[in-house]
Amino acid sequence: MSTHISNVRPKPDKALLDIADYVVGYRIKSKEAYNTARLCLMDTLGCGLEALAYPACTKLLGPVVPGTVVPNGAKVPGTPFQLDPVTAAFNIGAMIRWLDFNDTWLAAEWGHPSDNLGGILATADWLSRTRIANGQAPLAMHDVLTAMIKAHEIQGVIALENSFNRVGLDHVVLVKVASTAVVTHMMGGSHGEIANALSNAWVDGQALRTYRHAPNTGSRKSWAAGDATSRAVRLAMMALKGEMGYPSALTAKTWGFYDVLFRSRPFRFKRRYGSYVMENVLFKISYPAEFHAQTAVEAALRLHPQVKDRLDEIKKVVITTHESAIRIIDKKGPLHNPADRDHCIQYMTAVGLIKGSLTAADYEDEAAADPRIDKLRAKMACVENKQWTRAYLDPARRSIANAVQAFFKDGGKTDRVAVEYPVGHRRRREEGVPLLEAKFRTNLARRFPSKKQAEIFELCQNQERLEGTPVHEFVDLFAA
Repeated sequence: MSTHISNVRPKPDKALLDIADYVVGYRIKSKEAYNTARLCLMDTLGCGLEALAYPACTKLLGPVVPGTVVPNGAKVPGTPFQLDPVTAAFNIGAMIRWLDFNDTWLAAEWGHPSDNLGGILATADWLSRTRIANGQAPLAMHDVLTAMIKAHEIQGVIALENSFNRVGLDHVVLVKVASTAVVTHMMGGSHGEIANALSNAWVDGQALRTYRHAPNTGSRKSWAAGDATSRAVRLAMMALKGEMGYPSALTAKTWGFYDVLFRSRPFRFKRRYGSYVMENVLFKISYPAEFHAQTAVEAALRLHPQVKDRLDEIKKVVITTHESAIRIIDKKGPLHNPADRDHCIQYMTAVGLIKGSLTAADYEDEAAADPRIDKLRAKMACVENKQWTRAYLDPARRSIANAVQAFFKDGGKTDRVAVEYPVGHRRRREEGVPLLEAKFRTNLARRFPSKKQAEIFELCQNQERLEGTPVHEFVDLFAA
């Protein structure tokens, strides 16, 4: 006797409705969140400008069909391109993420919430130029900052208790989901249209983490978020045309996301959506390094004076760390490309010990050919500190601790340098902001003359004036 499955459409999954409720109805009141979003905007665009120096990134930029220019399209900062919002979102998203230098969120899942700016800025710019052409008012940068706060919150709150990496899925699924929600709303989508677009984001086949791990680590990890945020813009545009959604996209028995891709486990939540994530986001200020290694690099740089003249005398180097770092970036054996190297804690620590610095150029083939790096890597061991693993997951602490110590053949040893919080952490925000601003100035200087640099920086320093600036006028400041 067969059992018939009900064909009665259920109400949309609660997880979909909660996001739609938040995007449509929640008012951000936190001044700290808006101020941090302003810093995040500066830092994120700066990271994109730096990436334009790397041909591996720029070869992927521009229209799908060469020569295409879209009237009233979104402009790509630092380039001559003016594109449809879907393609522009990919371009901006790829630039932002290319050097692994934009912000980070670490929890059960990790990721880079500013990846969402690709879709947010492209959508806002396109909408503004289209509105101006139709005699309507453009969006203001306040709208961009609000969308950034909400995208950060959606991605980060889901990540707090739900690990996608443990089932082999890449964290960019959360970029796609967060971007889909906020850009659908920016386009004027209703509560129902947002839920429909979100359902399609979850129904999509999700990216595997294959390209982030040995032996397949490669450059897709640098454009995966651009792909995700651009897909979000496409799904939003489809929803605005009336394309249907799938109400039980997550919970449908056998065919839903939970059963197919999440080992039949529903998502868990410990907090509601608000502005917590933007307020606590981690900035990569000092080093273009995978964030689990930021404090290891800082420790290595502090030890550089003690080892720089004794590299051949080192017997071993112990890196004491937390479980997530061991799972993601503890890597031995050959490293094949920059994407491989910037996700190897031993490589990053070795460069710091040898040179007393770490830049994006240190991941390129020419720098990696220095035989001292692999020689020192071979002497390194990672050891978990379980207390640090617990502190990493503690929402009141959110530490990212590492310690580095070198031992010499003669029985001597260096200091054991431990760093619990990186300079980009909320607990070191006062120390970090001047460094973040200096990083932004450096990146502006890579692309623009001094007068334009000063104009952009002064605007970004003024919260009220920035928020009131029309989006298209802000983006025009970054025109190549």
